[in-house]
Amino acid sequence: MDRFDCMRVFARVLERRSFTAAAEDMKLPRSTVTDAVKQLEARLGVRLLQRTTRTVTPTLDGEAYYRSCLSILAEIEAAESTFLGSRPKGLLRVDVHGTLARHFVLPHLPEFLRTYPEIELFLSEGDRLVDLVREGIDCVLRVGIPQDSEMIARRIVTLPEVTLASPGYLEAFGTPETLEDLVAHRMIGFRSSATGGVLPLVFAVNGKMRETSLPMALSVSAAESYYAACLHGLGLIQIPRYHAEPALGSGELVEVLPGFKPPSSPVSVLYPRDRQLAPRVRVFIDWLVHIFADAR
Repeated sequence: MDRFDCMRVFARVLERRSFTAAAEDMKLPRSTVTDAVKQLEARLGVRLLQRTTRTVTPTLDGEAYYRSCLSILAEIEAAESTFLGSRPKGLLRVDVHGTLARHFVLPHLPEFLRTYPEIELFLSEGDRLVDLVREGIDCVLRVGIPQDSEMIARRIVTLPEVTLASPGYLEAFGTPETLEDLVAHRMIGFRSSATGGVLPLVFAVNGKMRETSLPMALSVSAAESYYAACLHGLGLIQIPRYHAEPALGSGELVEVLPGFKPPSSPVSVLYPRDRQLAPRVRVFIDWLVHIFADAR
């Protein structure tokens, strides 16, 4: 294994905090991964990683060397992609909001993979916050205003939202015509992955946003459960309109308070601030911008 391959192995071990996980990611024997790191440490004359039976953590020298490795490896990959018609390649790990993936990403994915056949894409799905470096993720696609200052956030679209209820719910509780009517209503709570708290309903009133929290019998932490609970008549919800279009068309859900729209939701792709983008990550982000261009 040459020096640059050893750098790649070391970077993955540090990111995954595990020799075993890095070996699985790179499809290498664990012994090969261990030998690669030992080879680097012997060449440099310093210890790069602290190993215990449960964890692998970088030393101060290891942290500094890791940052240098990322820069060097990104430059090599960029240079190789420039000459000899080299195309972006390798494993690309992306964490996505599941609803966005199913509505926007997956339908267009065959086109992306035909264009870049040497990229192997791994999609993990979640609404929770992700430690990109620790979990070996290259970029994240999320709805909402990014809070993590350690990440670069590139906004790619803003999606309109709606307030919804099922016909059965409206039959039981009535149809609100004003925000004051909400005193007789209840909502389904959506718990923030960042704070664990329940997010309020938000309405536009004369150009300003008004937050309203209602009684609730149920709170959830997943978008699909939030949507399904509304279909079953358990309360009011607010979600991006694209998600509700089929149910609105069939009459399974009804938009309420259309004169008091919720604020639109930004969709952003996030990636580590201190990591130079590899060509495979760069082309994927550009592709996301393209496929979301008409999503309004």
